[in-house]
Amino acid sequence: MGNKKMGLFFGSFNPVHIGHMIIANYMATQTDLDQVWMVVSPHNPLKPKKTLAKDYDRLHLVRLAIGDNLLLKASDIEFSLPKPSYTIDTLTYLKEKHTEYEFVLIMGGDNLGSLHKWKNYELLLSQHQIYVYQRPSYELGELAAHPHVQLFEAPLMQISASYIRSCLKNGHSIQYLVPEPVYAYLSTHNLYR
Repeated sequence: MGNKKMGLFFGSFNPVHIGHMIIANYMATQTDLDQVWMVVSPHNPLKPKKTLAKDYDRLHLVRLAIGDNLLLKASDIEFSLPKPSYTIDTLTYLKEKHTEYEFVLIMGGDNLGSLHKWKNYELLLSQHQIYVYQRPSYELGELAAHPHVQLFEAPLMQISASYIRSCLKNGHSIQYLVPEPVYAYLSTHNLYR
């Protein structure tokens, strides 16, 4: 049977949109992952705060987006870890806390190209599998050939959270760009206005 495989999809999800959900759902249903955890990144104290909604608001939106889909889970694990949070430290913590799971890192092709700049990236690669959703416009770099890296052709959307924020700020509709419950919530709350 082996350990359950949990995919970790990190993001600021500011706000979460259908592009995120399509990737998460693709990874949960079309790979060998048992579940995908959407890990909401806390505010990095080294970065300017002004465009980032509060940590728990962003987490709440991810929970709304997931709804009752048992293959996906919203995680606030990084909220309680030292900041700024490095992926390797979060993975180490999760492995100690959940010895029954194997954790797989989910990332875009753009991240893979710059992975060699990450803290302890060799350790990350040697201890974990990395599932990459390809972004055709990016150079994947030589790490794409690493035995622990698997490439997937998930459907990708040209939607950015910053575009959605600017729509909200300017009073434009974001219907269909975000999951319906997120749309309903943002229509009645002033998170990004």
